[in-house]
Amino acid sequence: PDAKYSDNKNALRTSKMPRYVDHNQITLREMHRQVGPLQLDEEGIARRGLLIRHLVMPEDIAGTREVLRWIAEELGPGTPVSLMDQYFPAWKAVNDPVLNRRLTWTEYSAAIDALEEFQLDAGYVQEDLM
Repeated sequence: PDAKYSDNKNALRTSKMPRYVDHNQITLREMHRQVGPLQLDEEGIARRGLLIRHLVMPEDIAGTREVLRWIAEELGPGTPVSLMDQYFPAWKAVNDPVLNRRLTWTEYSAAIDALEEFQLDAGYVQEDLM
């Protein structure tokens, strides 16, 4: 599953999703309860468990640090997170002064730092940005 935002205001502004954070956190807790931590087979293929995806966005509109803090505190630091860097402006985002550009290495690097700060070291990062 995805954890897109840490703030309902930004979720509403960018995705027209009121109360996204409230619903997302309830859902992630329940999914974690049902399937537990990610389990990989001997070839590294996921067989069961939770892997949360988070798309880092320009100007930290997704609230990445807060999303990662919540995951570490509520689900545990062993919860794997795939920290995605492939944001690109599409549709109405091209006219938004905050969202009309690609992510910078500085922004993505700050997200990696937060991943490490909250000891979410079972996660995945993409090192192909720029």
